[in-house]
Amino acid sequence: MLSCSGLTLAVPGRVLARDIGFEIRRGEIWAVLGANGSGKTTLVHALAGLAPAPAGTVALDGAPLAGQPGAARASLIGILLQQEDAEFWGSVLDYVLLGRFPRARSWFGWQREDEDAAGAALAAVGLADLALRRYQTLSGGERQLARIAQLLAQDPEALLLDEPLQHLDLRHQAAVLRLFSALAHERGRAVVMVLHDALWPARVCTHALLIHGGGTVEHGAMSDMLVRERLERLYGCRLQEIGFGGQRFFAPV
Repeated sequence: MLSCSGLTLAVPGRVLARDIGFEIRRGEIWAVLGANGSGKTTLVHALAGLAPAPAGTVALDGAPLAGQPGAARASLIGILLQQEDAEFWGSVLDYVLLGRFPRARSWFGWQREDEDAAGAALAAVGLADLALRRYQTLSGGERQLARIAQLLAQDPEALLLDEPLQHLDLRHQAAVLRLFSALAHERGRAVVMVLHDALWPARVCTHALLIHGGGTVEHGAMSDMLVRERLERLYGCRLQEIGFGGQRFFAPV
């Protein structure tokens, strides 16, 4: 579904990685792991077409992403940014309704189907009771849930999530990951998540992409990627491996 070939990741003055190529299929959940500054966010932006890479091609269902109209692309790819600096003065429901823009049928207001989709998205993340609250009054965790609800209302085929668990307590982290797992396994969505620990990926992800310092990139099935030696090289620290229920988890020594 979403693929890249010969991709170069770079920031001003520095190349992060070269010649990256992989394909994310429907129903798969990919974890993107790496140390701070390794290029995880840069990769997500390139896959979404927000910041075209210096070299390489990103394709959606075999067609180059760069040649597709913005509205059509937005109906297929949704992105949860790591940071959102702009303020929003409306209600939580108004904020979530913005996710319906790529699917809007009219310039003269939302249709019933848009309102239903936004309401369902708020219910899915547990914010239905806050729909009429001003978005600005929400806590950091509640804002993160509202941002996820906006993405759900958009209903894209591929979801690119840059640190979706930030600001969330453990209960909401687990609930959000169950939600994304259901989208992948039950509705055939492709999900890519930038994560910062080695505990959750083993439980929910099917594949992993590791961005090492020095530009080395590895990717493959989760069982092959999530091993202690690889993760110790990735993060530059010793890890303790913990086995539970047939799965492997890792924590710093």
